[in-house]
Amino acid sequence: MGIMTIEESEGLIFMIEENALGGPALERSPSLKEVCIFLSEYAACLFDCGATCIRLERNVKRMADALGRIAVMTIMPRHVHITVCDRQRSGSYTYISSIRGHGISFDINTRLSELSWALADGKINFYEARLRFGEIMKTPTADKWLVLILASLANGAFCRLFGGDWYAAGIVVGSTLAGYYLKQVLCESKVDIRIVFILCAFVSSVLAATDGLFGIGATPGIAVGTSVLYLVPGIPFLNSFSDMLAGHYICSFSRFMHALILTACLSIGLCGGMMMMNMGMF
Repeated sequence: MGIMTIEESEGLIFMIEENALGGPALERSPSLKEVCIFLSEYAACLFDCGATCIRLERNVKRMADALGRIAVMTIMPRHVHITVCDRQRSGSYTYISSIRGHGISFDINTRLSELSWALADGKINFYEARLRFGEIMKTPTADKWLVLILASLANGAFCRLFGGDWYAAGIVVGSTLAGYYLKQVLCESKVDIRIVFILCAFVSSVLAATDGLFGIGATPGIAVGTSVLYLVPGIPFLNSFSDMLAGHYICSFSRFMHALILTACLSIGLCGGMMMMNMGMF
């Protein structure tokens, strides 16, 4: 006789049936409800970590086919709506999952895609996939100090790439360190992302303007311009274009507007910093 246990991860609750030996039950075929809830939560988390709509459709279809089910999905900017039925269409179950907005993660994105292939290739069964999904969602974020240093060095490299001198590149590294660290602190404090972009762009541009203010280098304009590149929402713009090509116009428009608003906030902070430092004199 099986024993039901409950495992909770990142707000997701999984019912796991265990056999007498303590392992997940392998012989029972998953119900429509179990499959639908799993696929819905999976799709919402995949969307949340930066996947395109076409990837959601392919991954969910791949897993549904492996489980002998038919899945019909509607993807909205804030929700994922999935209906699952059996091959004979004798029964169906519908579930809606919310997009939680945890942030983009290429690591989780990749591991969730690998999970869909493992299930489709028969390397794991449904219950093992559900357990592995819970483990993936517990994945710790990348070391914030390492990300801070690498992002600052990358911004300095962009400064050199766009024609800035070594003095400007060094100042850009320092201004990015300050701005990105502020971004990490504000995001951890759950400050609205639009305010975060304005403040970080302002701080970075003000610090980068010291290149021209004190006559340190010969390319102060490039230093200021590249000091805020770490804030450019490139992934939302790219995902918006991909969704548009795939015919997901609502999600495409939503992502494009979100990226546009963040770009506007970046510009407000940048212009505020330039005005404060009287960049017109350069």
